[in-house]
Amino acid sequence: MALIVNGIEAPPPADPRVSLLDFLREHLHLTGTKVGCNQGACGACTVIVDGRRVLSCLTLAVQADGASVTTIEGLGTPTALHPLQAAFVEHDGLQCGYCTPGQICSAVAMVEELRRGVPSNVTADVAAQAIAATREELRERMSGNLCRCGAHNGIIAAIEDAFGLETAA
Repeated sequence: MALIVNGIEAPPPADPRVSLLDFLREHLHLTGTKVGCNQGACGACTVIVDGRRVLSCLTLAVQADGASVTTIEGLGTPTALHPLQAAFVEHDGLQCGYCTPGQICSAVAMVEELRRGVPSNVTADVAAQAIAATREELRERMSGNLCRCGAHNGIIAAIEDAFGLETAA
């Protein structure tokens, strides 16, 4: 078994009961992924596994066997930010910053879902090939990531800007 975390092969945990969240934080010392509710309700622990957003607190590390895991540390660096990280700064998409890594990982994978035509609860035509990136659509898709500081407007503006999405209110 091997996990690829941010492009680097990582040995599996000795205990198969270790969550992906604990594996990242405690075994690999990648502390950008945050512990929030530890019940899958807040999204602070969101990472990207094979291009899909995953709540790492509800995922066992062994479930990522052979998969590519991307954490906030794998998206950008302090000197070369991912475009969404830069947009979060520009649009005040953060306040305390605790939820920001999960918000960013979720948004990166969410935009790919949107581009693949994966519908959400508010998608008007679930059979449509293309789904409009309305603010309602983005808010619905990001609703699993909570921001207790109230930076939601900045978060949506950052997503729109970073990915060149033109939304209608």
